[in-house]
Amino acid sequence: MNRTAMKSLPAALTLALLAIASGSAMADPMYPTDSEGFHGYLRAGAGSNTSSDGGSQGCFGLGGNTMKYRLGNECDAYTEFGYTKAIAKSGDVTYMATVWVNAYAPNSDFGDNKVGIVKAYVEAQGLDFLNGGTAWVGKRFYYRPDIHMLDLQYINMNGTGAGLDRIPAGPGKFSYAFFKDNDIAQFDDAQGSKSGTPGVYLGNRSAVRQNFIYGEIPVNTNGTLDLAATYIIGEGKDNDFFGKKNNGWQLSAFHRQGKVYGGGNTFGVQYGVGPGTGNGAQFGASGSTSLGSDVKRTRVFNDMAIQPMENFGMELVALWQKDESKAAGSSTWTSVGVRPVYAFTNNLKLIGELGTDRVTQSGGPTKRLTKITIAPAISAGPGLWSRPELRAFVSYGKWNDAATASVNASNNGGPIYNNNTSGTSYGFQVEAWF
Repeated sequence: MNRTAMKSLPAALTLALLAIASGSAMADPMYPTDSEGFHGYLRAGAGSNTSSDGGSQGCFGLGGNTMKYRLGNECDAYTEFGYTKAIAKSGDVTYMATVWVNAYAPNSDFGDNKVGIVKAYVEAQGLDFLNGGTAWVGKRFYYRPDIHMLDLQYINMNGTGAGLDRIPAGPGKFSYAFFKDNDIAQFDDAQGSKSGTPGVYLGNRSAVRQNFIYGEIPVNTNGTLDLAATYIIGEGKDNDFFGKKNNGWQLSAFHRQGKVYGGGNTFGVQYGVGPGTGNGAQFGASGSTSLGSDVKRTRVFNDMAIQPMENFGMELVALWQKDESKAAGSSTWTSVGVRPVYAFTNNLKLIGELGTDRVTQSGGPTKRLTKITIAPAISAGPGLWSRPELRAFVSYGKWNDAATASVNASNNGGPIYNNNTSGTSYGFQVEAWF
């Protein structure tokens, strides 16, 4: 594929159609579901590195708009958990309420880190006038499939808003959601009174985001297509304290193929403009409304997770992403990785992960990084996705001189590698979802 073709959305969509014809995409549901009961996620651990005796765990990544291969390479801790309950029933309609909290620590200790609310919403499920669809209002996780190896939710429509979900329409199902993003007014507190009255109103970077999904469209045997669009309106005056407000948009196409060697495959094509380029490496939610139409992102990826044997599974990923803007020029991130998992017994596994990243920037040198991890684990089962897993790990990273500053800057433990171009970390980690 040549770079000229990759610059255009029509060419990217052509690639998507070619992928559909060849039968690529993923079998797992791409909508988050909150079933009744107590559920959650946890990852936590402790580690160190061989560069600073007894020092903090070293992690290997290039930072910026990239993601790192996560096995034995997460220096932080995260948990989220909550409860879903049916609170009312009227005929065939069930009203479900969900409340979840979360906590994050940039190091190995949660300590007194802030606990936040990540879900607080109510659904009305099985509405007859929506042909069995769902209506909801509140704060929630919404359409956030990921590439697990990279911890990359390649599209993430989380937020506070309202919507109508999975309304049967033709061969697929239609969903619409309205969100308000970055809805925090800012004031000049220096001009406020000592009584706590806010000072002069400066404005905000809020935006109205509308999401449209037409998905679960059968296109081949065991294969479906999802089409997702986002339109973002930057609110406020054209020129205030925060500068000109811009609108943005994104389009994504995902083809999911089930029953691929006991697993599935996802092929995706994405394109965004302005605030539609999202946050960090994620499409979906509103990026900064200060971004103009010159800011663009194109991404093509393939993520395969297979389980050809009961005691052997593997995830493989390939990704290409280009970011462009007048101010920063262009950068291209390419990434290829594999995570094989072999189970010796029902509860003992050996996990490996090899990933390599390359970032090219206009007017700058190319950055390269390769990370490899070996991790024996005690697991709830032999499968690729069996959790919980209690892991021990050793990780080794190797990068070129051009990447040294980025590796040090993106490491939670600080610039422990100094001018070195390689490093080793080790430790223990638990990952569980329930």
